[in-house]
Amino acid sequence: MKPIALFWHRRDLRVHDNIGLSAALNSGLPVAGFFCFDRNILDHLPPRDHRVGFIHSELKVIRDQYRDAQGQLIAKHGLALDTLQQTVNQCADSGWKVTAIYTNKDYAPGPVKRDAEVAQWCGENQIEFHAYDDHVVCPPDAVLKDDGTPYTVFTPYSKKWHKTFDAFEASPLKEASVQLQGGMVPLDGSFSDFPALSAMGFDEESASPEGWAAFENRTPDPSTLANYAERRDIPSLVGTARMSLHLRFGTLSVRELTRVGIKHSDKWLTELIWREFYQAIIHHFPHSASDAFRAKYDRIPWRHDDAHFQAWCEGRTGYPMVDAGMRELNETGFMHNRVRMVVASFFCKHLLLDWRLGERYFAEKLLDFELASNVGGWQWASGSGCDAAPYFRVFNPESQLKKFDPTGAYVRKWVPEWGTDAYPEPIVEHKMARQRAIDTYKAALADA
Repeated sequence: MKPIALFWHRRDLRVHDNIGLSAALNSGLPVAGFFCFDRNILDHLPPRDHRVGFIHSELKVIRDQYRDAQGQLIAKHGLALDTLQQTVNQCADSGWKVTAIYTNKDYAPGPVKRDAEVAQWCGENQIEFHAYDDHVVCPPDAVLKDDGTPYTVFTPYSKKWHKTFDAFEASPLKEASVQLQGGMVPLDGSFSDFPALSAMGFDEESASPEGWAAFENRTPDPSTLANYAERRDIPSLVGTARMSLHLRFGTLSVRELTRVGIKHSDKWLTELIWREFYQAIIHHFPHSASDAFRAKYDRIPWRHDDAHFQAWCEGRTGYPMVDAGMRELNETGFMHNRVRMVVASFFCKHLLLDWRLGERYFAEKLLDFELASNVGGWQWASGSGCDAAPYFRVFNPESQLKKFDPTGAYVRKWVPEWGTDAYPEPIVEHKMARQRAIDTYKAALADA
């Protein structure tokens, strides 16, 4: 049998500037692409999940690129290790011996555990397993304090990130060359199956482009970035680049976007570094994916109020900016970042509901959901994370409205009944809720 390599696509749904794919093609082995629609993830999603539709659509593009190079993308639905084993056996039946699997790293706890299991299986079956840092510019283990420990505060992390970036012998932004032609496993009819959305339990409407309209641009608008620092907090404007969906699924290279940030906006570059900071946090402190980064904050006696939770989910809290944000999220799968902060703070501080509930709701609804940043943002709002807002900092939703939506343009778009008798009264009074939050946090943390 002729030896070949598999390249396992995960959070890198592209061919261009793909470090792991480039390494596979430079190995000297013919390469076949592989993707698993992982049931560990998909079985928990609703039938009309536009993220699954987006993945499915992007994989078709990759499949066609492979075909144009006389190669193939093998896509399967199941559990990751099971489908890899099936694929290796299927290749053997066709006269191809998989001797290496290449992929790019994911730093979240679940994928790390999965990759360890796959690496062990590969070792037991004389298959090399190679994983590369493609999802970030500076890998988590490259940006450390001088004593080798990880940073937990953003500003010193950012300074070290820049020093690390400058110290690389080769530019970390160099595009990874990918030449498919002549490097692929030849087309074989036995690998032609591509799971349909319906076969996996999802509506075909999930692949409707309208479902991810907020992220339709594939290149940051230079004029948007030029005004990013001044306009990024105004939700009525398209003042942000809206590249988060493409960063989440790797349809664009982070190196490509970092080059744009360096050229056009230091502030936007800083936001990309925040993303890498949260990737490093979840890598070094995997417990933070489900528990408070600062353990003492798990002592807070969160309230259990189904009515308040439901009102928040539906955008019926009586606080216009909160309600506008939730309705935008429910309708589009997107929420402006400033509004995310207001909404999350209101949830944790005004309602005193467990940040995990809000984080999970965002995880269900956000098209650009990314575990490290989502958890990091929610723990920042609740005060329980690294470099978080202090517990006594409680956003006033009305002040935030006046400051960032002074004309009410954003709120009126999503809450047309605002200012009429049809709009609900506030479900909590701000002054009372603020003091309740401060007192509750103070008492819970007093002996910590």
